[in-house]
Amino acid sequence: MAPSKVFTGARVVLPTGIVDGGRVIVDGTRIAGHAREDAETVDVRGHWLVPGFVDLHNHGGGGASFSGTADDVLTAVGTHRRHGTTTLVASTVTDDMDTLVQQAGLLSELAEQGEIAGIHFEGPFISPCRKGAHSEALLRDPDPAEVRKLVDAARGRARMVTLATELPGGIDSVRLLAEHGVIAAVGHTDATYEQTVEAIDAGATVATHLFNAMPPLGHRAPGPITALLEDERVTVELINDGVHLHPAALELAFHHAGPERVAFITDAMDAAGDGDGRYLLGPLQVEVADGVARLVDGGSIAGSTLTLDRAFRRAVTIDRLPVEHVVAALSANPARLLGLDDRVGSLEPGKDADLVLLDEDFALKGVMRRGAWVVAPQLG
Repeated sequence: MAPSKVFTGARVVLPTGIVDGGRVIVDGTRIAGHAREDAETVDVRGHWLVPGFVDLHNHGGGGASFSGTADDVLTAVGTHRRHGTTTLVASTVTDDMDTLVQQAGLLSELAEQGEIAGIHFEGPFISPCRKGAHSEALLRDPDPAEVRKLVDAARGRARMVTLATELPGGIDSVRLLAEHGVIAAVGHTDATYEQTVEAIDAGATVATHLFNAMPPLGHRAPGPITALLEDERVTVELINDGVHLHPAALELAFHHAGPERVAFITDAMDAAGDGDGRYLLGPLQVEVADGVARLVDGGSIAGSTLTLDRAFRRAVTIDRLPVEHVVAALSANPARLLGLDDRVGSLEPGKDADLVLLDEDFALKGVMRRGAWVVAPQLG
């Protein structure tokens, strides 16, 4: 058995708050409450120690897509792990049903192997009015039978489906997903406030990248944003890359939803961790310039090139959010939403030893997943 490690001296972010000069004990693949006699002491003074990040919504990275081969999926997963995301849900993009069923089969195998935490289907059941970087020719109404087909293809590994719930079959599909323990997310939607309230009452519990791909908030037509922010049953996804959201919109979401109902996501595409250039998102061509991904045809924002360590650093250094609120948005809240908070999302004994080490300026210095270093820190 490998010796246990005792990390000492860091500012440790726990569910109860920040502990200066705290310590975290790792024994094998788990966080432990007590160190063994042969424990190795690791001095991490001058650093922050936080839980591994949990990404609910991610399409790829490192030049590879979750809509590709098994090797592509592993490349993308590895890229995001090196940026602190130790738990990741793989998101698909709109395609024909046969292709999505095939992708679901491949991704479910990788979920069974523990490489990903499940599958998120973003499309094809979304509004052509708010399609974003999805092929309009492949969109369809959310027929519950077809939604069920995708869920079944995922073999118990479907975690979330994004729907335009105002479309024919939308509400029935929300109920179907809720009955099968799959998160119904409202997104890429042209719904009214009243239609969104109906979807939430039917069982929808997530706002897919709030503010983006939905009608803006209006004083006479408050739209889906208001309904999603005001309901305590809803977790709101936010893409904190400085492109998708104005800082004031981010502040608005935190103020109205509260820090316990926000989940930072990447919505990353292949270019995350890979650089500028031409890429494919599903069947659509994307041009990435200065880190911003846009469709070649039309110029719509096409996902992001974000990694969650950058989202963390921006949130605390530019947006000036409290560190403990940012940690909740990156780890505890998405873990709880996925039903994985018994294993991940916080630095508590018995949970997986998923740790991120940051320096005083919140730059990533080390990543541990299940007790093994993904990025080994260079310590004095």
